[in-house]
Amino acid sequence: MQLNIAVFGSGRGSNFQAILSAMKRGEIPGARVHVVLSNNSSAGILDLARTNRIPALHISRKQFASEEEFVENLISILDAHNVNFIVLAGYMKKIPARVIQRFRDSIINIHPALLPEFGGEGMYGARVHEAVIASGETFSGATVHLVDEEYDRGHVVLQKRVSVQPIDTPETLAAKILEIEHEIFPKAIRMFAEGKIVEHDNKVVVT
Repeated sequence: MQLNIAVFGSGRGSNFQAILSAMKRGEIPGARVHVVLSNNSSAGILDLARTNRIPALHISRKQFASEEEFVENLISILDAHNVNFIVLAGYMKKIPARVIQRFRDSIINIHPALLPEFGGEGMYGARVHEAVIASGETFSGATVHLVDEEYDRGHVVLQKRVSVQPIDTPETLAAKILEIEHEIFPKAIRMFAEGKIVEHDNKVVVT
């Protein structure tokens, strides 16, 4: 399957950079980023996209009079860029239900913990690592998962673990996990591009 990807992000775009680098190395054949969208007009991910000559657009609910108008414009942008797959790379807003329905099983996100643990509404960034350390867990990691209508509850596609050491702080744990995010996110996209991800009996199956 040829993946025409829209990347959504709110921050500096380090996972987006990892994906771009993997594409440039030829590690994700059959996939190309068609557009980058951000709710934050000053997000580094937009500058990164423009540097790589990828259309980069700021679109936020605040720009529109209603949720319906926002969603209509968002879907129009995705259609205009022939998008058939969405990657959430540090996107800090919930995806509207109509977009999820339109791109069912074709939206993935990466979460800095081993879902289903330490996920859900409000669990992002440093909050996740603080909760992991406070719990006394000896392992954490990163999870690539499908996106559905519930926060961090879509089917798991790929996970990788890292050890949590007694000396770890939220900052050192975040740094370790970011490294593996950069490793497994491109790998997950390649699995979709190669048709290795299917859904069977309401579960994600790697073929």
